[in-house]
Amino acid sequence: MLEILSLIRCGGDPGWCRSVPNWDRGPWLETVPGLRRARANARPRLISSHLPLQLFPSALRGSKAKV
Repeated sequence: MLEILSLIRCGGDPGWCRSVPNWDRGPWLETVPGLRRARANARPRLISSHLPLQLFPSALRGSKAKV
């Protein structure tokens, strides 16, 4: 899924996907380094997680974020 979303984000150009590692493109929200990386990434951000939606803040469900 991360590869597909990465390609959509960069307009189908695989250069970004080949040059930036997975953990930098879609960092894991459950880890401290991943959270720091996610905050530092430019918008729109790709964030990876296996947490259930109920554990995220309720503001996420009311936002324009795609889950």
